[in-house]
Amino acid sequence: MYDLETPALLLHLDVVERNLARMAERARSLGVALRPHAKTHKCVELGRRQLEHGARGLTVATLVEADVFARAGFTDLTWAFPLDPSHVPHARRIIEETGATLRVVVDDLHTAEALAGSGLHVWLKVDCGYHRAGVNPESPYALEVARELGRERQLVFDGILSHSGHAYRTTNKAEAARVAEQERSVMVGFAGRLRNEGIPVREVSVGSTPSMAAVPDLAGVTEARPGNYVFYDRTMVLIGCCDPADVGVTVLATVVSHQPGASHFIVDAGALELSKDPGPAHVGPQAMGAVRGAPELTVATLSQEHGLIRAESPAVLDGRFTVGDRLELVPNHSCLTVAHFDAYHVVEGTGDGARVVDRWKVERGR
Repeated sequence: MYDLETPALLLHLDVVERNLARMAERARSLGVALRPHAKTHKCVELGRRQLEHGARGLTVATLVEADVFARAGFTDLTWAFPLDPSHVPHARRIIEETGATLRVVVDDLHTAEALAGSGLHVWLKVDCGYHRAGVNPESPYALEVARELGRERQLVFDGILSHSGHAYRTTNKAEAARVAEQERSVMVGFAGRLRNEGIPVREVSVGSTPSMAAVPDLAGVTEARPGNYVFYDRTMVLIGCCDPADVGVTVLATVVSHQPGASHFIVDAGALELSKDPGPAHVGPQAMGAVRGAPELTVATLSQEHGLIRAESPAVLDGRFTVGDRLELVPNHSCLTVAHFDAYHVVEGTGDGARVVDRWKVERGR
């Protein structure tokens, strides 16, 4: 196995390139632009590959990510996080110093008013059923915020934006498709309502990886923003969004303790490598991850740096997984796992032919 000090984050490039190509083709077939969410990978090299596959720009989760990608030459970025006015100076500084277009997101009337004169591009965040953030599209308040943005008082109103995060609560693609259609219907209907009120809606932006993988039709939508698809993870496998072979990142770990007669052993990858996301409770027993190629094992518990791998009985482990052995762990949530590492070890090939060919930085600053 790879000659790396563990724990190490492995990026399986063949798998990732296939994932990038498939989603790019899916966006083209649905007639929407693709603006991938870079919070999953936080990596300039992967962002460039997404643009090479036809993405119109990137979505980011933090202003640090926006700054990094803008300074790396990315010219069209959406910061898809509810803006409060204290962050406007930083956003403007990124634009002034890099020349990039930075699109921000609001769902608050006071913030919308405070953006007048900012010169920023602005999306109105809409709650399409996830109930985390965003205006209720049926409410008078939503119309009030949209009307303020639509006045375009030295800002550019890009349109409306949503995130179908509740697609992660599904159990198969048919369910995810219903969530995606709900999101599309809500957003297209709200866009029509605003246009009837004389408020211009240039764009309708939607998306999550499960919804984008399953949706049959995106009529009325102009762009989609999936992110997790670049890597997928154990959660995506369990909800039927992808196959195990589509998972593009794993954590390489070493067995550090295995006591005789025990039904478990310990590896050097814990919560600070895999996070403590317990996975989707609605699709079966929870675990803290999986062992690649060993479905009989469970990542049972995580301490800060310890991972406890459990089998049904000591007999399952007899003669296996001795101290010094290596194994790959499949994370529940690749976005959180990546954010715990400084770099990817880029792997090409599979099986005995797999080899580490590069090292790419993870931009995880705050």
